[in-house]
Amino acid sequence: MTLEGELARWSRGWRGPALAALIAFIAGLPGLLAVPPLDRDESRFAQATAQMLETRDFVVIHYQDQPRFKKPVGIHWLQAASVSLLSSPEARDIWAYRIPSLLGAMLAAAACAWGAAAFFGPQAGLLAGAMLGATFLLSTEAMIAKTDAVLCGTTTLALAALARLYAAGRDGPPAGRATPWIFWVALAIAILVKGPVGPMVVALTILALIAVDRRPAWLGRLNGYWGLIVILAIVGPWAGAVTVATDGGFWSAALGGDLAPKLAGGQESHGAPPGYHSLLAPILLFPMTLLLPAALVTAWRRRNEPGVRFAVAWLLPSWIVFELMPTKLVHYPLPTYGAFAWLAAAALAEPLGARVRWIGAALSALVGVALAGACFYLLSIYGEGADDVAGAVVAGVLLAAAGLAGAYMMVRNTPRGALVSALGLGLLGHAALAAGLAPRLDPLWLSSRTEKVMAKARLLPRQGLADAPVAVAGYAEPSLVFALGTPTELDGPDEAAEAIVESRPAVVESRQDAAFRRALLAHQAQAVLVATVKGLDYSNGDKMTLRIYEAKETADQGAAR
Repeated sequence: MTLEGELARWSRGWRGPALAALIAFIAGLPGLLAVPPLDRDESRFAQATAQMLETRDFVVIHYQDQPRFKKPVGIHWLQAASVSLLSSPEARDIWAYRIPSLLGAMLAAAACAWGAAAFFGPQAGLLAGAMLGATFLLSTEAMIAKTDAVLCGTTTLALAALARLYAAGRDGPPAGRATPWIFWVALAIAILVKGPVGPMVVALTILALIAVDRRPAWLGRLNGYWGLIVILAIVGPWAGAVTVATDGGFWSAALGGDLAPKLAGGQESHGAPPGYHSLLAPILLFPMTLLLPAALVTAWRRRNEPGVRFAVAWLLPSWIVFELMPTKLVHYPLPTYGAFAWLAAAALAEPLGARVRWIGAALSALVGVALAGACFYLLSIYGEGADDVAGAVVAGVLLAAAGLAGAYMMVRNTPRGALVSALGLGLLGHAALAAGLAPRLDPLWLSSRTEKVMAKARLLPRQGLADAPVAVAGYAEPSLVFALGTPTELDGPDEAAEAIVESRPAVVESRQDAAFRRALLAHQAQAVLVATVKGLDYSNGDKMTLRIYEAKETADQGAAR
């Protein structure tokens, strides 16, 4: 059967969204299982969720003894449910905390396919969902235990439902009776996950459509009064509980301490000029990159078509907002990536001009080769063995092949075949990078290696032999807190020496070691060096040497046993 026939067969009815979700699952799963806990956001989220399960406080979010009032509670509830069903907070299995992100990416791909099918047909819907699910950014966020993949999934679902209602008002397929409820539930969950971001993207889309169409009657299908009731029913109980529990402190910290600084300036050194997201888009959209020029041309030439108009309304206003925000992180525009996928799928419905094919081919080849170069650069800086070389070669070759094969077939004027080839090779390349190369780059995984060394020496408190808490001096990354447990002390050399006096383990960074030894002398205590772990704190670029100590009496008892 031809490629067209296969697409027709697999895109019918529920199959298109389901296959798109499967592609997102395949893209995110290898890294979810293989990559150690990341600093800093992922480990903060995971640690806060672990504490939620330990304390049974599902209203107020804490990271150790500090309140964490930056994001709403939604992602923590989802992670807590995943960990409760599949693992336990004591096990510190990071993969269990990542499951909601993988499901969010799958939801985004399925919703993208469902919404696009209303305008462009089921085949285009399947291609749009597949492209979104395989993008480098979404497949990476799918393996990280934080908010962004879930936000993308819920926002894309809300916009897909909105698009179904918009299409029905313009002689498209009828929207089901459940469609407005899907919209409001998805929007409410988006609010519970990341506050105003999802509603902002949806509101800007609606306002853009009203401004261009001047036909807002279709919005009556949303049942706005009932929608507000749905949002209040889902978000209201927690919002009220956290307001009472923190005496309003959550809102002042979330709005005044987190959101306002991002709007006022480059928060936490994450400032960048306008154009930052546009410059990175060809990389983060890969392997969809080869259709990016065609998608932009389609957005302009076919802007009067309902589906294209909706995609432009979804993409352009929010993209401008993200570009104008002083604080910029690469994942901020992710909720708009479904619009790129719609436009790219729409472009495939008609022959592509030579210019967009050649530009797309050049971009695809350039990004594929650049990603391969990045693999070998990582190897040169952090690689330490033959296995690392093999991982870099496999990942690099596959990513380069995705870009080059897609480029070649695009130039030969077989754009659908080019897309399928690029997607397949891109999925394999991302899997090889995330599961084959990255976990082997030992210097990057300082906390994970420290945990393994301490587990081998039977010094982890959760093993039941060493007393808690472990004292850490000179290294305070959240990944180590997540690995060693909630009570972990992040103090100085004096506190590390006190831990030894109390027969607790201590982890001391080499710069603090002299002060640690002086403090031991002052206490007339002795410590035994168990192991030394060298690596990089990639959050700030500092090289680190962590020395793991136990009290001499503890070591003697262990030797006697």
